[in-house]
Order: sequence, then structure tokens, then C-alpha cells
Amino acid sequence: MSDSNLKSPPFVPSSSSRKLPDFKQSVKLKYVKLGYHYLITHGMYLCLSPLLAIVAAQLSTLSGQNLVDVWDQLKFNFISVILCSTLLVFLSTVYFLTRPRPVYLVDFSCYKPDDLRKCTRQIFMERSQLTGTFTEQSLEFQRKILERSGLGESTYLPEAVLNVPPNPCLAEARKEAEIVMFGAVDQLFEKTSLRPKDIGILIVNCSLFNPTPSLSAMIINHYRLRGNVISYNLGGMGCSAGLISIDLAKDLLQVHPNSYALVISMENITLNWYFGNDRSMLLSNCLFRMGGAAILLSNKRSEGWRSKYRLVHTVRTHKGSDDKCFSCVTQREDSTGRIGVSLSKDLMGVAGDALKTNITTLGPLVLPMSEQLLFFATLVGKKLFNMKIKPYIPDFKLAFEHFCIHAGGRAVLDELEKNLQLSDWHMEPSRMTLYRFGNTSSSSLWYELAYTEAKGRMKRGDRMWQIAFGSGFKCNSAVWKALRTINPDKEKNPWMDEIDQFPVDVPKVSSI
Repeated sequence: MSDSNLKSPPFVPSSSSRKLPDFKQSVKLKYVKLGYHYLITHGMYLCLSPLLAIVAAQLSTLSGQNLVDVWDQLKFNFISVILCSTLLVFLSTVYFLTRPRPVYLVDFSCYKPDDLRKCTRQIFMERSQLTGTFTEQSLEFQRKILERSGLGESTYLPEAVLNVPPNPCLAEARKEAEIVMFGAVDQLFEKTSLRPKDIGILIVNCSLFNPTPSLSAMIINHYRLRGNVISYNLGGMGCSAGLISIDLAKDLLQVHPNSYALVISMENITLNWYFGNDRSMLLSNCLFRMGGAAILLSNKRSEGWRSKYRLVHTVRTHKGSDDKCFSCVTQREDSTGRIGVSLSKDLMGVAGDALKTNITTLGPLVLPMSEQLLFFATLVGKKLFNMKIKPYIPDFKLAFEHFCIHAGGRAVLDELEKNLQLSDWHMEPSRMTLYRFGNTSSSSLWYELAYTEAKGRMKRGDRMWQIAFGSGFKCNSAVWKALRTINPDKEKNPWMDEIDQFPVDVPKVSSI
């Protein structure tokens, strides 16, 4: 943020700052065009499909005598047969070389800390008071935020933060990173029966903790991954970095055949706990909690039979060229020199604008034609003929059976439910994840998917939309299709031993 913001009045979320803009007010045509560009890029495959169906239907009507007659005709047109065969082989070769490799999600796992790391809201307030660095006004502010946050009594914090006094240091931060990453990866290897040496691509994302050697190097060292593993460590990219990692893995899997990609999404709390009194920086203490996820992707067609999902689309939106968007989530020092993450009052408006751009681009790729025609007709009438009509907001429930919306906070979930016209059932995985685990940054989407699986809701052919946003400012989406029905009795995820207790009612305000 700019220097002028350092001396701004204490951060108090107003009712207007906690609402997303109404998507019906303005939709920019250029983002619709971008979505149709993505669609037309794959138009060749759409055009070939009905042609092949017609040819197959015609061939099925031929009798044995018809085939004999065709053979007799071909014997007298040998040159034509050679030319047609050559053309067919050439077109087939081009098709198989240029078609994208399928990207399968073989399985994933979410880390569940042990009970010693549990932090009730009362314990949170007691530990905050015992640090001795927070004023009475700051403590009261945190209490009010917690009471309205949607967080429950069983979220997790690392040992260094829960200690009295807290001892955040590099060694403790490494310890937290190892516990989360190794815990998730160990479970993933157990579920998939894969060996560490099988991993060809490794991507780790963690925004605020970037040690040397890197987190990806820690994984390589601990599991003794092979020397030619392609590794990436993504930092500073916010809560949407998990889907950026998926998109990067997808691109790498297009050029590295017969590979496995391991993606690890997490955040580190230990070194990023804020001990000052700037209200805009205290919000992260109230919302962020300990957690992480490991995801195994592959482009091996032999993995299709046991994989859970196939990646259909990824759409990334970046608003960093706008100064207001760029500075709405910023790691900085307060007036006393304490470091924290500052959340601007413009955050909800910026998030809404990025989300609107992202879903406008995604729409042409996923919506049924009936919804697209209604949307496009109203948009043309408004933009080209200056008709006083509101753009038609498509019903995304016709495109997806399941929604995994980043559990960043209760206010964001409320506004998304309203703007996308989703039901309580659609929002349940996000709300219960926020209640049970808090905001676990980029890994929250996977806790939400694990909830859906634990409830036995995921059926073969179901489509699922993951959407997340983070600093920069970014909004990213991933669309998956279920390859098989998920049997919760055979699943091992952090919800399984308590899934019967959910959903629970989360009141608007829950006093501590």
C-alpha cells in the first residue's frame, strides 16, 4: 500500500465495503469475447465430431455385398485410393499430435492436524490477551470479527502461536511446513500406492513463507525424489495460488508425456502472525488457520480407470495492472515496524470485479447453448443498440453440479451465494470448511471437495467448479468432471470420522 495509507484511520469494515458489486450492472464485452476465443480455439474438434458420427452411421448401413462392390470399384481407382489413404493418415497424425493430453486428478489428500493444535475461539482470545502486545481496543475488535467470522471451535493453529509466550521463529516455521507438507504427501502416497521416484513434476505454493532451500527442495530432500524432477516453488501469489499450480501442472503435462505431477498447496502461519494493533492487519489473525493439501495429477491414459476427475478448463484473471487492485492485499510494516498482511477496504469491490471478469470469460466454455443465447442477446441489445435492459446473468447451476468456492470469509461467501443465485446445498461445502478448518488459504478448495466426497454427493459425470481469489489481485477457476462415483465408505479424508455431525447451523453472530 502507499505511504499515505500507513496513517489511515483504524480499519472498520463498513456494510458497503463487505458487499460485492452487483454483476448485473455491467458486463464488459471483451471478456465475453475472450471466452468465445477459447471455445473457437477447440472448434475443429467440435466440427469433426458430427462428421465422424455421420460417417459411422452411414457405414453401419452397408451390407456385405455393398462392401464387395466398393472393393471392385477401388481396384480400378488405385491412384485415388493411395491419395485418399495418404490424406487420411496425414490428418489422423495431425489430430493425434495436436490434441491436448488429458489431465487426470488421480487422488488428493488434506492434512488434518492433531488435537493438540486445536484452537477454540475462547483459547484464541486468551492467548491474544496473554501476548501483552494488543490493546483493549484491538482485543475487542478481534472478538467482534471472530463472532461474525463463521469459524467454529475446532480450527487449528501451529504450536509456536499457541505457546505462552508465542515463539515465532524460522525453525518453528520450518517445523510447521514440514508437518503439513509431509503429512499430506504421506497420506497421498498411501492412497495411490505410488513411489516418490515416480513423480516427474513437483509444484509447491505457499505465499508468505519462502525459505532457502525452498519448500519444493524440502520435499525433494525428504522423499529422495529423482534428480531430473521438474520442480517449482510459487510464492507471494495469495489464496488463488493453488489453482495457478494446477494450471502450471496442466501446461507441463502437455509437453512431458507419461508423467505424474505432485501439487502441494499450503500457507504458513508461524512467521506471519501479527502482533500489532493495526485493524486492517488483525483480520488475517482472526481468519487464517493451519492446513494444506497434496494433489496427484497425471497425463497417463492408463490412469484414467482409477482417477477421480479429469481437468476440463482453467481460466485465470489478473487485475494487477490496476493500482487499487494491486494494493488491496499487501504485506507491510505498521507504524511500529511489525509486519503483517493488510486488507484494504476496497477488497470486496476488487474481488467482485475480478470475479465478474473470470466468470464472464468462463461462461462460453461451460454454459449450455440456451443460457449463452439469452446472455448474448441481452448483452448485444445493451452494448450495440443502447437498450435499457440489464445483462442476463446465466444460471451456472445448469453447468455445474458442485461448487467449491474459496472459504476466505463469511462475507464473501454470502455475497457469492447471492450473486450466483446458489442454494444452501451448493454453499454447504464452503461454509462447513470455513467453520471446521477456517481459511486455510489455497488448500481450502480441497477441504471443500473432500467434504463433498465424504457426503457421498459426487457421482460419475458430475461437473465441479473450483473458484478462488487472492492478492495481486487474481481470480482463478478450474472445472473438473468426475470420472467415477465416489464411495465415501472407501475414502480417507479429514471429514470421515465426523461427517455425520455436518452440516451445522452457523448463526450470523455467535458470542464468545
